[in-house]
Amino acid sequence: MHLLRTPFAATLLAAFFATAHAEVVLQDDTGATVRLSAPARRIVSLAPHATENLFAAGAGDRLVGAVEYSDYPAAAKRLASVGDYSRPDLEAIVALKPDLVVAWQSGNAGGLVKRLQALGLTVYQTQPDRLEDIPANLEKLGRLAGSETISRRAAADFRQRLASLRQHYSTRPPVRVFYQAWHQPLLTVGGSQIINEAIRLCGGENIFAGLAAKAPGVSVEAVIAANPEAIVASGMGYDTPIGLDDWRAWKRMRAVTRDNLFHVPADLMQRPTPRLLDGAEQLCQHLETARGRRP
Repeated sequence: MHLLRTPFAATLLAAFFATAHAEVVLQDDTGATVRLSAPARRIVSLAPHATENLFAAGAGDRLVGAVEYSDYPAAAKRLASVGDYSRPDLEAIVALKPDLVVAWQSGNAGGLVKRLQALGLTVYQTQPDRLEDIPANLEKLGRLAGSETISRRAAADFRQRLASLRQHYSTRPPVRVFYQAWHQPLLTVGGSQIINEAIRLCGGENIFAGLAAKAPGVSVEAVIAANPEAIVASGMGYDTPIGLDDWRAWKRMRAVTRDNLFHVPADLMQRPTPRLLDGAEQLCQHLETARGRRP
């Protein structure tokens, strides 16, 4: 008997077509309802972290365009460019005829989402501000792209690894930390930023957690006055960030006295993707080093 005529094969085909054409309805990170008549087959990403998360969720083969600096995984570099994330090229986006645009709520230009929606495009806005938002984001992207099997596995792996790090480090003696996101102007992270949560995960205390802004500017004097036990900096690429060694001039600061000036690559700390746990693991190890250098 021909395989396609067996009841089993017919059931499989029916299930496949039902899944392929099933309507997808969910809420994005802003609480807005996103509705697709079927899983997306042409996706444009307007944030490097969204591009990375789409690949992690198994939707990389649905991506047709992305903003600049969408450089992970390597396949992302081959996508058509739609400009910078802060000012994406509207015409380039439309020309790709996407059935889904994944936008960045706090990173894309104001009014962009409404303009895209006015052109009839479906937009999902992403804004993962907490570590637990990352696996939830992966699951939603998987639903939108019809790659749920992969996205669920990726989310489960993330949650398991997060739980392991939390169990191992979060109850360790606290270390007061200054996180240098950029050197000039001097930028750090406030309490609402996901990096602040990574610091807490490692048993650290962000000296500027009381600031409301996600990336507030601070003064050198404010850092010196806070006298952190460790300074952790990120910069462009994987090289030692510019400005990290400049802190050595302040010889009475605890972080300098104990040689607790550490580096974690920006891509591993400043993108809310599964790789953030790679950065968190490095951060946790640095803070453990700082604990070991106490008199």
